[in-house]
Amino acid sequence: MHVGIIGVGLMGHGIARNVLKRGGFTLSFLDHPGNQPTDEILGLGARPCATPAEVAAASDVVILCVTGSPQVEAIIAGADGVASAIRPGAVVVDCSTALPDSTLQMGEIITQAGGAYIDAPMTRTAKHAHEGKLNLLVGGPADALEKVRPVLASFTEKVDHVGALGHGHRLKLLHNYVSVGFMTLLAEAAAQAADAGVDPQVFVDVLAGGGGASAALDRLAPYIVSQDRDGLPFAVSNAQKDIDYYRAMSEASGAQTVVADGVSAALAKPVEAGLGEAYVPELVKLFRRRADS
Repeated sequence: MHVGIIGVGLMGHGIARNVLKRGGFTLSFLDHPGNQPTDEILGLGARPCATPAEVAAASDVVILCVTGSPQVEAIIAGADGVASAIRPGAVVVDCSTALPDSTLQMGEIITQAGGAYIDAPMTRTAKHAHEGKLNLLVGGPADALEKVRPVLASFTEKVDHVGALGHGHRLKLLHNYVSVGFMTLLAEAAAQAADAGVDPQVFVDVLAGGGGASAALDRLAPYIVSQDRDGLPFAVSNAQKDIDYYRAMSEASGAQTVVADGVSAALAKPVEAGLGEAYVPELVKLFRRRADS
């Protein structure tokens, strides 16, 4: 199978290198200013394309790894979009974090164009993408998933088929709400502890030895203790986007959003202050009484 990828960012670059190196597949990618440097994948034989349609025309599998629903919709249904040139029987694998209702609409467009669509959002970090150890939550037709499993195996450690189309993105939003919610709460607590002069290592150790032990603590502890933000290169603006997607999904289904509203409001402050490109661990500093402390 020939693989196409649209979105060679922090996550997509890791996917692309492993499709080529571990999977041994040929690869086309969308040449875009938002890509990470592509020297490595070009050296491995990847071919740049000028439009999503050009990627689709060359590919049996098209992987999307972009920010959210507006970008996915433009790539699928826009001018020179994937739907305009998809090969019969080709499968679109949407690894983005998107709204389930939009995912269903994009799936219908691709189905009508002769292809298949699965949502396959990721639940790990850019480091895992680079190492080929991502986990995917896949929604959509089982036969489409089976068709692309060899490709997915090249950049994943675990692939779970979680239900019908849209269920992957629904579960990703549920996952990110819990994950980002935990980290936002923890960052606020760590900021308060720092303002009070609590030793950061003591703070981490007390939480780790009790009910605060968690993946959130593991990810934020390097920053709390030694200001190392690079273990979680996930922008605050993206975290806020995911929380707001969760709120929109919840409101559409009639679910309450009381806690989610608070998390969104907390994340909105640094974003509105022009600090949205800070990584999530840096919330520990941004939430302090004085951010320059």
